[in-house]
Amino acid sequence: MSKKRIALVTGASRGIGAATAIEFARRGYSVTITARSADALDDVAGKIRQTGGEPLIRPGDLADFDFAQSLIKETVSHFGRLDVLVNNAAWRDLVTMRNITLESWERTLRICLTAPAFMSRWAAEQMEQQNGGVIINVSSLASERADGLSPAYIACKGALNSLTYELASLYGSKGIRVVSIRPGAIATEMAGDYQDAQGSNLTQELRKNWEESIPLKRMGSPEEIAKTIVWLSDDQASYITGTSLLVDGGWEHNLSPYRLKHLQYPKEFL
Repeated sequence: MSKKRIALVTGASRGIGAATAIEFARRGYSVTITARSADALDDVAGKIRQTGGEPLIRPGDLADFDFAQSLIKETVSHFGRLDVLVNNAAWRDLVTMRNITLESWERTLRICLTAPAFMSRWAAEQMEQQNGGVIINVSSLASERADGLSPAYIACKGALNSLTYELASLYGSKGIRVVSIRPGAIATEMAGDYQDAQGSNLTQELRKNWEESIPLKRMGSPEEIAKTIVWLSDDQASYITGTSLLVDGGWEHNLSPYRLKHLQYPKEFL
């Protein structure tokens, strides 16, 4: 049995998931990484090995619940325990409620909500035997600030926050903490696939608009979110559970973009 703490990170082939898996390894954790792309996981595994770690690599689709459950079993079989589950994997179509298909809706819910729910249950069964553990659900600022472009995804992120509170209430007496994290605008591939009606990429225009409304005047990085997740998983955050942590550079509570503030008070809002 490994003496290290063990983390399982879903959606670990890129973006927040990859950065989180690498950060866990850098902090001395052993890590199981999973995503659909085996090649991308191999790239992340190489970076983990540079920290001195040897990850357990399991490519697959979380829409397959047999596979999802096997991740918990194989992690425990390989490392002897499971201390942290990070439900990060996501899938969505950029389509409004007017046009979304039932297939797209159901696949989004299956990956973004049902898989995290049952992986949490299976992980908690192991964590209860250990008298403790941490489950981190990666939600989104979009759970509170919808834009009308991805109804199934938004519904899942809101539900994931509520699920967090429910699981924290259920498992807290067993020493299991459950927390959701709500990233804002983060520079990932998922934040770069917006298109206009003609199919042209809108990423730069949207990024400029987002940054005009973020008090820190920039998008966040996957590494910043990863460090927050790892901190929440640590004993330094031992009294944090049943809540949602907003990590958005101040965006949610800022009413107007800085372009307009500057027009009103050019010497005060630069």
